[in-house]
Amino acid sequence: MVSIKKNNKGELKEATGLRTRKTSIYTPGQNETFKISRSKFSNFMDCNRCFYLDRVKGLQEPSMPGWALNTSVDALLKKEFDYYRERKEPHPIFKEHNLNFIPYAHEDMDKWRNSLSGGISYHDENTNLILHGGIDDVWFNLDTKELVVTDYKAQSTNREVDKEYYLASQYHQGYKMQMDIYVHILRKMGFTVSDTTYFMVCNGEKTPERFDAKMDFTITLVDYDANTSWIEDKIKEMKETLESKEMPKRNPYCENCAYLEQGSKLNS
Repeated sequence: MVSIKKNNKGELKEATGLRTRKTSIYTPGQNETFKISRSKFSNFMDCNRCFYLDRVKGLQEPSMPGWALNTSVDALLKKEFDYYRERKEPHPIFKEHNLNFIPYAHEDMDKWRNSLSGGISYHDENTNLILHGGIDDVWFNLDTKELVVTDYKAQSTNREVDKEYYLASQYHQGYKMQMDIYVHILRKMGFTVSDTTYFMVCNGEKTPERFDAKMDFTITLVDYDANTSWIEDKIKEMKETLESKEMPKRNPYCENCAYLEQGSKLNS
């Protein structure tokens, strides 16, 4: 996909390919804290080289349009759960699955759900990195008194959603990593958080004979046991990469690396 840079008014804007916000670029040896979002952490896990080009060299990847349908489903679910949150009542899906839960109420919930305002975050003193991300929702287990991290997922497929297939899908491995990181951050913030997390998967139905200006969704709860044991070591590796004077080796499986390499060959 070709991405054309425009400003907020839809006017064409020169694409430099470089970041202009200094706080987004790490300077090796700096004493100031440096923020790493959950998505940038995931980028590091996918390709050290692309992460380095972005965070250290300031190379800006092409932008992508937002997923309007996913965003709409996300917004509606948040409104729906907020209704029960305000009343301290269980959402009907909790009763359906025999879960003694209520939506968790916290004064910073709106901030936690907005990555642009900081989301959930903590300062890792060993690396001086601030890890942060915006969560979709948090539920509260009334039996164990633990927080339960939840992520809304909107999709449309003819296949029935089942736990084994959903968690094994190659396209969903990043989803599990996302949950691991959220659980890790909340625990570092001092909360007691359950290992068990939930994907609330909203699958748009394609079978109706007519559209009639509406789409019906089948909702499935997919539970996932988060694994945070790998995170501390990867944070250290990420800091080492940020401090490196040498660019990491090209990931032979990274399409972005391959695209940049082939482009450089054409210009040589």
